[in-house]
Amino acid sequence: MVIASPSPPPALDPACALFLDVDGTLVGFAAQPEDVRLSPQVRDWIARIGQRLDGALALVSGRPLAQLDQLFAPLRLPAAGLHGTQLRRSADETPQAAETARWLHELHLQAMRFAHAHPGVRVEAKGQALALHWRNAPAAAQAVIAFAHKQLPLLPGVRLQPGNHVVELVSASHDKGTAVTALMGTAPFAGRVPVFVGDDLTDEDGFAAAARLGGYGILVGARAGSQARHALPDIAAMHDWLRVGAA
Repeated sequence: MVIASPSPPPALDPACALFLDVDGTLVGFAAQPEDVRLSPQVRDWIARIGQRLDGALALVSGRPLAQLDQLFAPLRLPAAGLHGTQLRRSADETPQAAETARWLHELHLQAMRFAHAHPGVRVEAKGQALALHWRNAPAAAQAVIAFAHKQLPLLPGVRLQPGNHVVELVSASHDKGTAVTALMGTAPFAGRVPVFVGDDLTDEDGFAAAARLGGYGILVGARAGSQARHALPDIAAMHDWLRVGAA
């Protein structure tokens, strides 16, 4: 369901389960994903909110779990990485390491050849997904998208996930909505009202899942046709919302 005009979000209710996207929601974008830094103050607010919600707070990101742990260290949270392909239901759980997807090897070689011909395009192999970034090569956007679409017929079980200056080839059986649904089926999330906060097209599945399970989505930024019921204008406003929720 498309919301015509998302309204400002209500204050965080202690009966909620909170699901947070990371890039574009909690932190700004950088030329290289590894250059992003999380403010210690924001990390502290998230930790306090997690305690207030009895642990029902999870990160849901396109980043791998290892990157999330590095970004949020020393805080460790329930999390879904790679758009739900990786899932950690509790902070102390250690998911079994997955082997690199077989389809990724040849695709990585082709993608590197493509990037060499388009300076500024960055190839990010994530083990079970591959991302093509064009933030540093905006003129190559259409060529990147065309390259990604050309690979799909050769990759059964893989789908395209568009994002902010990026397109990813990921497992077709997982998305941020399946991650929210899986987490909501386990303690301490079960029985709570899911609230999903995100900024990008990748987050629409999370918004839809939260609404289907009796909760709602919060869009950070502005985008026509979003399924989020509420919206915040930017990352700074998101930080303010967290600060109030942590008080």
